[in-house]
Amino acid sequence: MTNPPTTEERVWAVLSHLSAIAFGMGILLPVIGWSEQRRKSRYASFQCLQALGYQSLGYTIWILFTLVVLAFSFIAAIASIANAENLQNEVMSVVIAHTLLMFGLIGVYFALPVMAAVACALGKDFRYPIMGQRLARYLGYDANSDEWLIEDHEDRWVAAMGHFSIIISLWGMLAPLTAWILQSKRSLFLKFQSIQALVYQAGVTLLFFGAGIIYMFGFFVFAVMTSFGENAALNSSAGIGGLVILFGSMLVGMGLVLVIPLFHVMGQWAGYRVLKGDDYRYPVVGKLVEKWFTKQNQQAD
Repeated sequence: MTNPPTTEERVWAVLSHLSAIAFGMGILLPVIGWSEQRRKSRYASFQCLQALGYQSLGYTIWILFTLVVLAFSFIAAIASIANAENLQNEVMSVVIAHTLLMFGLIGVYFALPVMAAVACALGKDFRYPIMGQRLARYLGYDANSDEWLIEDHEDRWVAAMGHFSIIISLWGMLAPLTAWILQSKRSLFLKFQSIQALVYQAGVTLLFFGAGIIYMFGFFVFAVMTSFGENAALNSSAGIGGLVILFGSMLVGMGLVLVIPLFHVMGQWAGYRVLKGDDYRYPVVGKLVEKWFTKQNQQAD
């Protein structure tokens, strides 16, 4: 870099990268840092956007990789237990190995942002593997140039990360919410996409918690119907009715939980489409938000 970053630029870069340690809750910090520094510092803006990408797109890739690794290790563990002579020792070994593997995968996820924070604290132009160089080209970022980042691509990146962050249960809504609050007056595109992503994620989150409520409702009704009164036995009408409600609620709750990954996939697709240049609309949700958005703009005019 021609000029080393100032203390303020380094602080924003370090905080944005370290916020990944909060495991989802810190995703608003890179958006705040980018909003604060976007026309003050190319260095800080790029590092904040890179940190945002790591916590949304990067987290998605890490989750998928973790699931694949755990699936293969689980299959290997079942095979080793089936062929074990000393079952108790083999089970303990498998439990310890899986625990170490899980902590190792979490450590891998945390290692990169910590390295990024240290590098930025020293004034280095850190790049995440693969994503860093691609993002720099996408944003038109050159550490030795005085040109600002490409504004349209900045907005698209932030909007897309708001869609990608759906995989971060509950806390993922902080990304589009923060972008909406801080950038709605400047960019109508970013405002619409952020609102759309927020509404969509809120609906999926409510569906998830709704599945849990339905699941627990069955247990509660079953406990009430089989724990009180003279006809509390399972072979009584009350007991049979309780079992029917219990299994019915379990099936509905599990069905809803199994559908949720499909909504996550649609969120990833929305982020990809936005990055490719589309003004994406979710089915149903997109049209509803567009009507509300148009109405609000007409009232403002």
